[in-house]
Amino acid sequence: MNLIEKVFGTHSERELKLIRPIVDKILGMREQMAALSDDELRDNTRKFKERLANGETLDDLLPEAFATVREAARRVLNMEHYPVQLIGGIVLHQGRIAEMRTGEGKTLVSTAPAYLNALAGKGVFIVTVNDYLAKRDAEWMGEVHRFLGLTVGVVLNSMNSDERREAYNCDITYVTNNELGFDYLRDNMAIYKEQMVMRNLDYAIIDEVDSVLIDEARTPLIISGQSGKSTKLYEVCDILARQLEKGEESAEFSKMAAIMGEEIEETGDFVVNEKDKVVNLTEAGVKKVEDFFHIENLADPENLEIQHNIILALRANYLMFRDKDYVVKDDEVLIVDEFTGRIMPGRRYSDGLHQAIEAKEHVHVRRESRTLATITFQNFFNKFNKKAGMTGTAQTEEKEFRNIYQMDVISIPTNRPVQRIDYEDAVYKTKKEKFHAVVEEVAAAHEKGQPVLVGTITIETSELLSKMLTRRGIPHKVLNAKFHELEAEIVADAGIHGAVTIATNMAGRGTDIKLDEISRELGGLKIIGTERHESRRIDNQLRGRAGRQGDPGESRFYLSLEDDLMRLFGSERLMNMFNAMGVPENEQIEHKMLSKAIEKAQMKIETNNYGIRENLLKYDEVMNEQREAIYAERRRVLDGENMRSVIMKMITDIVENAVDMSISDEQEPAEWDLSELNSLLLPVIPLEPIQLTEDQQHMKKNELKHMLKEAATKLYETREAEFTSAEQVREMERVILLKVVDAKWMAHIDDMDQLREGIGLQAYGQRDPLVEYKMSGYEMFDSMTAAIREDTVRILFHIRAEQKVEREPAAKVTGTNRDDSTVQAPKKREEKKIYPNDPCPCGSGKKYKQCCGRKLYAKN
Repeated sequence: MNLIEKVFGTHSERELKLIRPIVDKILGMREQMAALSDDELRDNTRKFKERLANGETLDDLLPEAFATVREAARRVLNMEHYPVQLIGGIVLHQGRIAEMRTGEGKTLVSTAPAYLNALAGKGVFIVTVNDYLAKRDAEWMGEVHRFLGLTVGVVLNSMNSDERREAYNCDITYVTNNELGFDYLRDNMAIYKEQMVMRNLDYAIIDEVDSVLIDEARTPLIISGQSGKSTKLYEVCDILARQLEKGEESAEFSKMAAIMGEEIEETGDFVVNEKDKVVNLTEAGVKKVEDFFHIENLADPENLEIQHNIILALRANYLMFRDKDYVVKDDEVLIVDEFTGRIMPGRRYSDGLHQAIEAKEHVHVRRESRTLATITFQNFFNKFNKKAGMTGTAQTEEKEFRNIYQMDVISIPTNRPVQRIDYEDAVYKTKKEKFHAVVEEVAAAHEKGQPVLVGTITIETSELLSKMLTRRGIPHKVLNAKFHELEAEIVADAGIHGAVTIATNMAGRGTDIKLDEISRELGGLKIIGTERHESRRIDNQLRGRAGRQGDPGESRFYLSLEDDLMRLFGSERLMNMFNAMGVPENEQIEHKMLSKAIEKAQMKIETNNYGIRENLLKYDEVMNEQREAIYAERRRVLDGENMRSVIMKMITDIVENAVDMSISDEQEPAEWDLSELNSLLLPVIPLEPIQLTEDQQHMKKNELKHMLKEAATKLYETREAEFTSAEQVREMERVILLKVVDAKWMAHIDDMDQLREGIGLQAYGQRDPLVEYKMSGYEMFDSMTAAIREDTVRILFHIRAEQKVEREPAAKVTGTNRDDSTVQAPKKREEKKIYPNDPCPCGSGKKYKQCCGRKLYAKN
């Protein structure tokens, strides 16, 4: 504790002083609430909602609302919030992290702030680490909320969309962090609003907040899928591109022809504009593509991929040059920086161009399984208007909670003084000696009947100790599987006298271990740690399994110099010191210097892991801004907004860009390259070829833009008039926009993914990879939005009125990167198994093997 904390108290102590008067107010209402009937107590909910509607705030209601929940819990669960639990609840309402020791009843703590915030009608999420806890708490604590007239839902991995939607529409929803994050991503992939399951992200209370926001935050959530096309399409289009004939066009002739108003004759199947890196198919080329793919109209929306890929194949073959724009090395296409001439490892051309070049060069075309949607837990939970968390151990990561999540940690005092004795670490030279000592310690405790919980980091260690205990004839239970109800029950029984339980550190987290009377008299639960975890927080969680609610207990870690933590991060000096002491075999040593060195090693790793998570967040922030923009645009479409103004803006932007790319501000009309302007603009907006009349020989560039914008707008209005109703046009705009946005966004995620994978190599070129990633990412996003504009406008101008256009997913979801984290229940046989000697179910009276099953059981 530093000098300031000694004088003024810690941050937590100062904050608790401000909270205590509110707690006293709540406690003072106990008799008043107890005097109400069940109906009167329930009616408080209606009154609170009315008061909120009349301008009072949640803070105004807090003391009465908390007192109401406290009384409801007493009646329904026979549990009454301790003052420290009310303090924890206030901290959660304030959007902070309540650090409460194991066994202090965190589950009950969340009921009061959840009730208070649910009164606002925006929904409250209580986020847990697994399905079992979500279901258990929704049933158990949900009783209090249901008693008070609120609806409670739970979202489980096995649920379908309708069940999820119903659960999310409840006042309070219990859900795991994974399900919540994936439902958010899936909602932003929906093609109809009715398919969405969630409502707004208002308030979340995260149980085991350190596990969710720290431990799991090193890996983003990813939904992957198979795109509608195979990489074969790139290869097929490359074959076709080589068969098409390049058209010849003299720029001078075209300029003159345009000025004189002559018809411009197309030659070949496609025309290349090298200056602007643009390729366009001629009418003859379009016909050849249609014949090759056996399609009627290349401009139809369902042929968007073919349109796009044939142009990519032509660009790859006629605009991208080997050993100039890129090199081929080790079966890979690597981009060459046009300014420095250096190879840019990890960088890929966007929107499929890189794949088209790979097809051209006959190297492996990368893009089979694709990332369809992704988000980090940091960015996801930061979308909530308010979030709070509970855990037994958060203080060690306070800096990260504050910097990344803007949440401070408040340590809540225990209801009763902690009686657990935490012994110094016992250190041995070898693992063999250490495990021998652990077994001896377990045997000694078991002999007198004291319950023991042995915590291991790995499954291998738990199995090794199990074999050693079996050889000693000590009965025990081993838990190293994923969490399910049976596991929770075994952990809960670990406090019964004589029980010996071996568990991996996270097994049974969130489950109370209750002592029986004999265990209490024998010194309570003995915790044995077989190795220090790389995070001090996980060690503290293991210790915290003992000594709940003033119970006795003890804990000690057994270490060896061969443990990974000591081997990799313990200093050489530590080893030398140990050897210098001349410690005999099988003898343990306890020394403060050893413990300090171990803690230093852990702090080093914690800092390193924080760096990894912070780095992930910095990279994802680039994508997050882009994701927000795309999701907002999609939401407008799903909400059924009129997108006409968006389409008109796209049309005018395309005109602006085409004029700016082909005509400079300094040029006189006689110098304008109208051939280039036509080649840029007409394939997207099918206007008449642009030619200047006698009267227009002195017009300004801005006047040309204005003239073309008017012509494009009129042409679009003519197309609109071909449809039966304005609403048909509006829905068509929404469908096309959604289709194009989804296709381009998914390709962009893929490109950003691959950029991220290789960007670290930029460090070799003395460049900051993050800066390079940001710059490349923004450039790629700009290219993507330009491509969205072009494709959307091109399709809308070429679509036929009689054509039926329907919304469809851009890709089929094949799974997520957390699919294996959900425990699947064993499949049950739907019908009773019939054995050979059972009566045949056909009712013949014969045995099954002699009747309908005779073929099955016939001897060969």
